[in-house]
Amino acid sequence: MKIRRFYGKDMRDALAQVKEELGGDAVIMSNKKVADGIEIVAAYDREPVRKAAPPKPDTNVMSKPKVAATQGQKTPSLSEIIGDSGPDSLKALLEKQSQQPQQPAPASVAETVSVSPKEPPAVRQDEAELNDIRQELKSLRNVLEFQVAGLIKQERQQARPLHGYLIDKLVRMGITPSLAEQVVSYAPAQCEERDAWVFLLKLLANRLHTTQNDILGKGGVVALMGPTGTGKTTTIAKLAAQYAQRHGANQVALITIDSYRIAAYEQLATYGKIIGCTVKKAASAEELSDLLHQFRNKGLVLIDTAGFSQRDTRLIKQLDTLTQSSYANIKHYLVLAANAQHRVMEHQLATYQQISLQGCIFTKLDECYSLGEAISLALEHRLPVGYLTDGQKVPEDIKVADAKYIISCAARLFKQYALTPTRTQQVVNSAVSL
Repeated sequence: MKIRRFYGKDMRDALAQVKEELGGDAVIMSNKKVADGIEIVAAYDREPVRKAAPPKPDTNVMSKPKVAATQGQKTPSLSEIIGDSGPDSLKALLEKQSQQPQQPAPASVAETVSVSPKEPPAVRQDEAELNDIRQELKSLRNVLEFQVAGLIKQERQQARPLHGYLIDKLVRMGITPSLAEQVVSYAPAQCEERDAWVFLLKLLANRLHTTQNDILGKGGVVALMGPTGTGKTTTIAKLAAQYAQRHGANQVALITIDSYRIAAYEQLATYGKIIGCTVKKAASAEELSDLLHQFRNKGLVLIDTAGFSQRDTRLIKQLDTLTQSSYANIKHYLVLAANAQHRVMEHQLATYQQISLQGCIFTKLDECYSLGEAISLALEHRLPVGYLTDGQKVPEDIKVADAKYIISCAARLFKQYALTPTRTQQVVNSAVSL
């Protein structure tokens, strides 16, 4: 028996060398890990068919095993030497190795760094700097757009100074800038400032639609809707009182579907008792339909609804109650406070436009410092104006909407509060002059 040593980078490589030089019948004596890889000691009984490559110079001479090899005695196998029950031939060992799944080699340090999910600090810093640059460019763009718009406006004012003056005057009256530019575009180019202003006021009055006293003149079933605090219940009492004065209290009926506000029914019942008309309460669409059928011979039936914010989900339920009651043709009027901001009125109108609106009623004119916001809302959405209220007295403080009257009130408020400095402004100016 002859013994040889083989070195490989791993077990598979070393076994391949043994098979190539000694054949598949070689016996593996031992294997161990060394600095360069794997060392295998193999033994064979006869010379291999192929000549083995010259051994490495740095090899230690290994003495023959101390196992007696007498003539005729069988050569001990690897299992007999090391007491292992595994395969003792190279062929069997190779077959066993091929059946085992190959383990992936451990990743190097460079590969570990490259697949790390965390970005390097330099990359994050560069991304932050790019975001800062984007924000700065966006700010510069906004400033440039503002400057360009100002230059365009200045150029228009220089080309047509009267038009620029009239636009500014309408905006200070409360008219929205877009509507002001649209209206001023119809003003004659060559005319006095006074004549041009009167022309614009007449133009606004001609474009403002009204309902021509539809509720008191035609009667029917009318529901007043709107946000809380706009004066719906008081407006219903004023309309009911005026209709009762003309046609009799037995021709008027009041219904409330406000089951949310405390004492809502009691307040309306008090007005009904003073007027002398019937007052009922409906908690559902079925009850409302029954009451409308009961009051089918009345000249005017007024429905008081609950006041909800445009963001309140209960408003949708109330609107559904009105639309489900299909017994009578209900005319819907939106009640809005004329002293509210234009954007607030825009959102309120958008919410209540889920159902068809026949018109609107502006309240609290006595608390207004300008009417341009309410006028802009009615003109931009082509919403007819039905009535105006300017106090709490029942039934005196309600007027049938008239376009010329509304525009004249707006011009008067503009002249009183926008053109004439207030006492506070006078005090501030006096302090500055000192």
